[in-house]
Amino acid sequence: MVDRIRHDAPVLVIGLGRFGAATAGQLDRLGREVLAVDENESLVQKWSERVTHAVVADAKSIDALKQIGAQDFSIAVCAVGSSIEASVLITANLVDLKIPQIWAKAISASHGKILQRIGANHVIYPEREAGERTAHLVSGRMLDFIEFDDDFALVKMYPPKPIRGKNLTESGVRSKYRVTVVGVKSPGKPFTYATENTVVSNHDLIIVSGTEGDIERFAALE
Repeated sequence: MVDRIRHDAPVLVIGLGRFGAATAGQLDRLGREVLAVDENESLVQKWSERVTHAVVADAKSIDALKQIGAQDFSIAVCAVGSSIEASVLITANLVDLKIPQIWAKAISASHGKILQRIGANHVIYPEREAGERTAHLVSGRMLDFIEFDDDFALVKMYPPKPIRGKNLTESGVRSKYRVTVVGVKSPGKPFTYATENTVVSNHDLIIVSGTEGDIERFAALE
């Protein structure tokens, strides 16, 4: 049985471009130990005071990775995306070092497919995901949009007029619109879990779950 990875395990982040730097920085803010690696000395110098450790190394070389102790990590993020060749080589090296959990950035579907085939456990498409999220948000009523597998989404939004001033049973949110109001936030108050007796007002924000299509139709209600 594979040992479970500790929730606070140190993370190896390779590549300090925008995505890699944002990942390393957020991990550091969450209190995680981070080893950030990049070939660019100025980027490493810039981040050396912001994360636990930052080193200059060519991660395309498995020997260079061994020298910095990459094989001792249980989680690694390959944040290199500008060069597909470099991304594939680095990910292959991480696989060869038997790192249990490998996250890799991809810039296209074909790139992602290659990364998966060589052994990346998780493939991330930052630009595509940001574009899809923005497309949903520009409609105006949605404030945040997170899509999961199988077309399921979780959305923070303003409540459509047909459900305002009624409790969730009276407005028939589930039966009529096939979405679920998970939480409600009134001005100046934290989010609270919604119940069938929760009344949604004009000034509230709501968290809604459902399929992408159902939520889009729900958000479009006037």
